[in-house]
Amino acid sequence: MKPNLSQRLKNIKLLILDVDGVLTDGRIYKTTSGEEMLAFNVRDGMGIARLKEEGIEVALLSGRTSGAMMARAKELGIEKIFLGNLNKGEVLKTIIREIGVEYSEVAYIGDDLADIEAMKKVGLAAAVADAAPEVKAAAEIVLETRGGRGAAREMAEKILKARNRWIS
Repeated sequence: MKPNLSQRLKNIKLLILDVDGVLTDGRIYKTTSGEEMLAFNVRDGMGIARLKEEGIEVALLSGRTSGAMMARAKELGIEKIFLGNLNKGEVLKTIIREIGVEYSEVAYIGDDLADIEAMKKVGLAAAVADAAPEVKAAAEIVLETRGGRGAAREMAEKILKARNRWIS
């Protein structure tokens, strides 16, 4: 029998975030020179910083590779970055091994079909409010916030509030 949701939130040691559609709204901007630009929400940055302060690891897992993603990850101090592979279920095994956590200690936020396999393997799967219907069906938590609008922050709050570690 699975522990209750509050207990599982308390046990999270790693939060894995998809990027496009979770940390961004899924839109990609291109300049005339071909440079890619993405918009990130500063509230997500605060949530990620608070998780890291509490010793919770954060990793990025995206099917695409992007300089903008790498720059944002560097700003946030995220060192575990796995880009350019749509087989997220397989990459998840590598992340678990590298970080040294159990699947039950991992939360994952996704928004699209490529996320489902990984979501089914972790201890706590979440979907952003505007995720594909199939992703919402695979998630235990459907966040109130849309991708790129602070969804990672909302999840960070849930994890830290379960531990009585969110600043009130």
